[in-house]
Amino acid sequence: MVKVSVLYPNNPGAKFDMDYYLSKHIPMVRLKVGPALKAVSVERGVAGGTPGSAPTYLTTAALSFDSTEAFLAAFGPHAAEIMADVQNYTNVQPVVQVGEVKL
Repeated sequence: MVKVSVLYPNNPGAKFDMDYYLSKHIPMVRLKVGPALKAVSVERGVAGGTPGSAPTYLTTAALSFDSTEAFLAAFGPHAAEIMADVQNYTNVQPVVQVGEVKL
């Protein structure tokens, strides 16, 4: 199992439209990648690691796939369309990491 983490940094001036993300972007991703997507979760950052500090990320999303190959096969054909939608809900460039789930 792999987890694709999509992290939206909380940069100065960063904006993020959570309503759009949850009602339009995530459903579009689910539709495009289809059954290869095993699970998805979305978190809104509320605080940093020390009391009173700002969150490092505005939002994070975790998408689970059986393998890196399954992710690439499902996402690849739709990557341009999915990435083009980013401008509709944020003004920051997401950071993406693919990780092998160990626990």
